[in-house]
Amino acid sequence: MKAPPGMRDLAHRLFIYEAGASKASEQMGSPTLRVYEKLRQSISTFAGAAAFESLAFRALTHAKSEAPSLWMVQVAKDGSLKGFDEFDPQINMEIDQASDGGIILIASLLGLLRIFLGEALTLSLLRNAWPGEVFDNHN
Repeated sequence: MKAPPGMRDLAHRLFIYEAGASKASEQMGSPTLRVYEKLRQSISTFAGAAAFESLAFRALTHAKSEAPSLWMVQVAKDGSLKGFDEFDPQINMEIDQASDGGIILIASLLGLLRIFLGEALTLSLLRNAWPGEVFDNHN
């Protein structure tokens, strides 16, 4: 299952937002992990940690088929990602590939949210995670 183009665009937009926020405030960690953690917090509050873990596991499984660079990444019992921060440029992986894999993962997660929760509730969860950002069908 490929993430719909709209979800990939949204994931890319969130990635760029978090990359800009990290430069402005010197936050640590990759933009993908920050997007993922904000989604994890928002969804876990709404549906519970077990529901998020299940959703994240499914999204990661789908994303691995499109981005084999994610093979070492796992979803922990608490829903956090293990192994994503271990992408190593020494094993012939460019930073851009790690970013692409992260965007594919986030797009898969967003796509599943839209399928299971619907567009309105998914957008509500995004607004909760990124207050002040505009999320609608046109963006």
